[in-house]
Amino acid sequence: MNLRFVEAFYWVASLKSISRAADKLYLTQSAMSSRIATLEEELGILLLDRRDKQFKLTVAGARFLVYAQKLLDLQREVKQEMGSGAPMAVSMRIGAIESVLHSWLIPWLEKLRGDHPGLELELTVETTPILMDQIQRGTLDLVFAVLPASADGVRNQALPPMDMAFVGNPALHKKRNYRLDELAEMELLTFQKGSQPHVTLLDLFKQNRMEPKKVHAISSISAMVQLVQGGFGVALLPRAAVQRLTGFASLKLLTCDKKLKALPIHASYRTDPTSSTVETVVKSAVEFAGEGSGGGTKTGRRPAAKLAKTAKKGASG
Repeated sequence: MNLRFVEAFYWVASLKSISRAADKLYLTQSAMSSRIATLEEELGILLLDRRDKQFKLTVAGARFLVYAQKLLDLQREVKQEMGSGAPMAVSMRIGAIESVLHSWLIPWLEKLRGDHPGLELELTVETTPILMDQIQRGTLDLVFAVLPASADGVRNQALPPMDMAFVGNPALHKKRNYRLDELAEMELLTFQKGSQPHVTLLDLFKQNRMEPKKVHAISSISAMVQLVQGGFGVALLPRAAVQRLTGFASLKLLTCDKKLKALPIHASYRTDPTSSTVETVVKSAVEFAGEGSGGGTKTGRRPAAKLAKTAKKGASG
């Protein structure tokens, strides 16, 4: 039995789509369909119910999926035992929100590439809802977002939350300590409406029976930093991101008399019975993010373009 065909069936069943599985394995849809058909012919059973457009496994297909995972798990164990110490040589697609990008993602990727030179990375930066959709569809292998993903075959690992802080222009905001009622009179910048920082900021004022003068929803940290530098207002950003950005921009952390809720971060990833690479990468991320509450100031600031084949600059939160 060709284990590549077994792997093809496993991903078709896991992602509930031949086209998504084809993208995952870098195959054409026709090649993927051919592998499934050949496996069905060898087994003498139908694995997929092709009577309507909605994806569905046959009863035999559901039973074989259990054996398929066992076969692929065994294959991985054999490779690990017989090829112990061999460097990882695999492509991995990683997605992250912009808050993670500006905090600890780049130095972590530098360390990861140093520890595993054979690991080829493809990076996407997007909002949490888009990242959730992509990990569920199987177009990404690992994402760092505010919410944990919910889908068959996807695991979640909580990372240390990010402390949030108000940041202003040092030429305009002379005081270090501000009361919440003082901040309420300023132009405030935070992430897009419905995001966790946006909701948290509004709840903070509501709990203290205050109404902010104006809250602007901005999709990009870079845009918020430029607005703060231009004297437009005060932004609510992850503290670790501000500490890294102060090397490029003139910013000032402002202390508020009210405690700000931290930004939760979760790693969501698809398990792969043929490889332990994703678990190794997640473990590395958890350890790195936990060092010094994000580790963002521990390493240099080399361009992220050197670390990934593709970098899709997007929004955060």
